[in-house]
Amino acid sequence: MLAGKPHFSSANPSGDYSAVAAAGEIRPSRYESQKRRDWNTFSQYLRNHRPPLALSRCSGAHVLEFLRYLDQFGKTKVHAVGCPFFGQPCPPAPCPCPLRQAWGSLDALVGRLRAAFEENGGEPEANPFGVRAVRLYLREVRDSQAKARGIAYEKKKRKRPAANVAADGGGVDVEPVRMMMPDGREQMVMMAVDYTGELIPL
Repeated sequence: MLAGKPHFSSANPSGDYSAVAAAGEIRPSRYESQKRRDWNTFSQYLRNHRPPLALSRCSGAHVLEFLRYLDQFGKTKVHAVGCPFFGQPCPPAPCPCPLRQAWGSLDALVGRLRAAFEENGGEPEANPFGVRAVRLYLREVRDSQAKARGIAYEKKKRKRPAANVAADGGGVDVEPVRMMMPDGREQMVMMAVDYTGELIPL
């Protein structure tokens, strides 16, 4: 191909670079793309419900059903109380405890679906993703996973530096977290918390 010549293809038959640039400008952000996928998944869940559910009849109880349904696709090991690795963030061996959706993933998912509900014609006062039962469920998941995995979700209420926040709503924050050590002592450890709520050791 000669330098300076526009490239003609089936995707760009006119060879117009300005059209390609314009198309790139309207590409949705990662957050918007994920929100659209989440909404499509939830809508499919409502259609497959027995009996099928209209969006206008969806309640907080149906949201809780959906969140529990998603657990079967989780990738986070949550130790049972009787497991010898209960309370250990990094167990030394595998165990038969189930995989679940991480609290941070569920929390972010509910936030995206809460926004998508209103963007798709739902009334704010009837938003099932913002009801108290859903908030309590997320709190229970957070606390139970913190105990099972030996991770404390004690986030400081402070504004994240702008440099750590991505344009699409993501970002990483560095915070001190109190963790239980193998010898039973508590120790403050600096951890990075990504936009899903997962803790990343530094």
